[in-house]
Amino acid sequence: MEDDRIIELYWERKEEAIEETSQKYGRYCKSIALRILENMECCEECVNDTWFNAWNAIPPQRPTTLRIFLGRITRNLALNRVRDLSCEKRGGGQAVLVLDELTDCIPVSPSPEKVLEDKEITASIERWLETLSKEKRVAFIRRYWYCDNLADVASFMGWSESKTNSLIQRLRINLKHHLLKEGITL
Repeated sequence: MEDDRIIELYWERKEEAIEETSQKYGRYCKSIALRILENMECCEECVNDTWFNAWNAIPPQRPTTLRIFLGRITRNLALNRVRDLSCEKRGGGQAVLVLDELTDCIPVSPSPEKVLEDKEITASIERWLETLSKEKRVAFIRRYWYCDNLADVASFMGWSESKTNSLIQRLRINLKHHLLKEGITL
């Protein structure tokens, strides 16, 4: 079923919308959640929460790209769950490691007052990503959006782990310099 029709089902408040969404985007959302959570049971709960959040968000929102909309919901829910779990027990999986790596580059701003600053940071990162070659952009996004471990990024890119690690470190340093140059205080 086409995305426009699925969105219309949400607007019409028909439960068929969830069934169609699950059928079309279930595997995609599960892959995002599983990379972050590393646990199938938590992953399935996260994906079910994605359908619930989509049901509550549409309407009033009308996503322009349903896949991206659902992926963002899934990723945010999974990251929130990782943070909750890491508060309960220190340690953590790949997502905690990935988030820790970026703390030197991107300031953490949990307060509602900093929402505007977060939007500026997001726009700055998007501008920075546009300056990268496709290859570097893909590696960075696989590491920090999909939370792939370095071995998986290396395998996906066809690189050695040492090359991947070195590139990811250089990209983080480059991002930090870019943010400072744009006046974003760290």
